[in-house]
Amino acid sequence: MSVFSHKEFDNHEQVHFFCDAESGLKAIVAVHNSNRGPALGGCRMFPYASDQDALTDVLRLSRGMTYKSALANLDLGGGKSVIIGDPRKHKSEALLEKMGRCLEQLGGSYIAAEDSGTSVPDLRVMGRYTKNVAGIVERTGIDGQPSSGDPSPATAYGTFIGLKAAVQHRLGRSDLSGLKVAVQGVGNVGFRLAQHLHTAGAELFVSDIHQDQLDRAVAELGATVVPSDQILTLNVDVIAPCAMGAILNDEIIPQLKAAVVAGAANNQLAEARHDAMLRQRGILYAPDFAINAGGIIDIFYERVGHTPEKVTAHIETIADTLNELFDRADESGRPTGAIANELAEERFATRHQMA
Repeated sequence: MSVFSHKEFDNHEQVHFFCDAESGLKAIVAVHNSNRGPALGGCRMFPYASDQDALTDVLRLSRGMTYKSALANLDLGGGKSVIIGDPRKHKSEALLEKMGRCLEQLGGSYIAAEDSGTSVPDLRVMGRYTKNVAGIVERTGIDGQPSSGDPSPATAYGTFIGLKAAVQHRLGRSDLSGLKVAVQGVGNVGFRLAQHLHTAGAELFVSDIHQDQLDRAVAELGATVVPSDQILTLNVDVIAPCAMGAILNDEIIPQLKAAVVAGAANNQLAEARHDAMLRQRGILYAPDFAINAGGIIDIFYERVGHTPEKVTAHIETIADTLNELFDRADESGRPTGAIANELAEERFATRHQMA
């Protein structure tokens, strides 16, 4: 399995492989860049079809975290970890404990947080053997309610704020009442985003691989369920990818009918060039690492101290960042993702002197 010549390697600082036969753990940890600070990113558990797919995913996700933290002006680097396995079948306390021991071996260069397939309780099990986990502290959330440390509410809120900015820019409307939105994935983040949209009066169409999550969206939000292979090509105003990445590709983009792509999923573009394809079709793309930064902002303030008001105010700057990207794209005729990349690279290219 190629690493240094992998198309997604992009000069990663560290890539670690961990295996434990007794617990069944097979994991990869990637640290992309630590110029701004320690690499912080989620620990994902997923039944990858191959080890190569797992490596590709962790490299893409790790790089994305570098860009996300830099664009959000956080003193953090970018990293990610993946555990190969079905979280509903293969997750065990022994596996999580072993993952914690593995994280401890890295000496703080990577700090794990919740991600798809893992939860705050899972991170707390890992935390028995390492201090290098985040998002597990009981605190007051951005909504003023007690929070378990789960960053999903902050991610969803930031995505909602960014989606509204994109709709205003592309469709010229601030009122979301009657707006048709297709949400791909109604898990922790996607469901909360759908809640915000429902409260704002949007008409929801949803897909997910888990029937219980679909049932909840129908019962609580009045959503319409759509087959997974049709959700992205519906005749709607906005598509909000909130599941796995690499879903905007040569096959799907020509079929899109929405005017806006604004969702919480990481690495939505299958390849960088698909950014330009979206623009050529007149589709406004809110770069994923800009719009979904609410969670990492929330976790950052957990580590350095915060008030809910301060966290909320920082999350709401996601709209300002996106408006700047959209305006620059209009002025230059270039894709929004390319401009977002350049702005982030300016911020992490050299060592950052933290306050």
